[in-house]
Amino acid sequence: YKRQRSMLGPLNVYGLLALAGIVGPFVLGLTDAVAAFSELGYNPIRDSISSLALTPLGWIQTIGFLIIGLLIEAFTLGLFFSIRRGKGFGISMGVLVYFGFGLLLIGAFQTDPTGTTHHTIEGTIHSITATTVFSLFPVACFLIAPSLKRDPYWNGLFLYTLVTGALASVLV
Repeated sequence: YKRQRSMLGPLNVYGLLALAGIVGPFVLGLTDAVAAFSELGYNPIRDSISSLALTPLGWIQTIGFLIIGLLIEAFTLGLFFSIRRGKGFGISMGVLVYFGFGLLLIGAFQTDPTGTTHHTIEGTIHSITATTVFSLFPVACFLIAPSLKRDPYWNGLFLYTLVTGALASVLV
């Protein structure tokens, strides 16, 4: 008699890697909030989130992007080695690897200041990477969902992934 355990059930290596993917967005949200609330003139409607990196506490946001990039790579590694592969799995893994790497690049290369006419290489890398990774992320969510649904250790993330993909589609 084999008992099925949920993926997050007693935390094993794959459960910890899954948590890395779930915790990452909260870490980034927290670091962004700290940077945003420390900057008196910051307006989330008017100013881009990336502009926070140009403030005195912008290094906190940079650390947040570097951490989430590494956590997404760990999450992707856990998926790659532990999940029953379904349709779209290979493409979703490639997009998730690119997404994690892209978040590292976004953190490493700051945006150009708003209103500037001179675009730096650093700002161009930041802008192109942000546009592509955030546009491709919902695609990765929807492509990995069938594999999550059919795997008993990962199916607990199926609904979370669909909701995340839908929210990301709307926000992009």
